Amino acid sequence: MRFYFRQRIPQFDRVLLIESGARDVAERLLPALRRNHGEHVSVDLVSCYAEVPAGYAPEEPGGTRVYRVSDYQGRAGFNRLVGELRDRPYPVVGVICSAEPIMTKWKWALGARLPAKIFVVNENGDYFWLDYSNWRITGYFVLFRAGLVGPGAAGAIARLAFFPFTLAYLLLYAAAVHIRRACRRLMHRVSA
Repeated sequence: MRFYFRQRIPQFDRVLLIESGARDVAERLLPALRRNHGEHVSVDLVSCYAEVPAGYAPEEPGGTRVYRVSDYQGRAGFNRLVGELRDRPYPVVGVICSAEPIMTKWKWALGARLPAKIFVVNENGDYFWLDYSNWRITGYFVLFRAGLVGPGAAGAIARLAFFPFTLAYLLLYAAAVHIRRACRRLMHRVSA
C-alpha cells in the first residue's frame, strides 16, 4: 500500500484490478478507466471467476493477464501470487468493493502486500483513491459497509452497544446452569 500519504497519482499505464464483486462492475469499469486515463491503459485481473469480463481480451498479445485465485490455494499459493504480481510491478491497483463478500481476505491482503497506489471501486463503478486526503470518503464508505450509516444505523449501533451486556448475561446464565448441575451431582453422591 504505497502512496497512502501522497496525493500524487502514479503513471496510469498498467493497472491490476482485483475483481472481488459483481461481474458487471468490472465490465463497466474498463471503459471508464480508458475514457479517464487513455486508451493505452493495460488492465490485468485477479479474479475468482472462470471467464473474463466482457471487454477484456487476454488472448491478444499485450492483452489482459488473468490471475485466477483457484490456481493459488493456501498460504504458499498466496505467496506465489504475490511474488508473481511483484515481478510485474503495478503502479496502480484497483479493488472492487461492491458489498458482496467475495474474496474479502484476498483483496485486502493483496492490497496491503503490493507496493502500489490503491483505488477503491464501489458497485456503481465509481472509484476513489485510498489516501489520507480522502479520509472522509473512506470513513463514510467503511461505516456504510458496516451498517452504521443510513436507515439501519440505529439498530446496528444499539446491537453494538448492548453486545457486552448480552454476552455477560449469557456467560452468567451458563455459569449458573453448570454450578446448579454440579451441586445436584454432589448432593446425589452425598445422599447415595
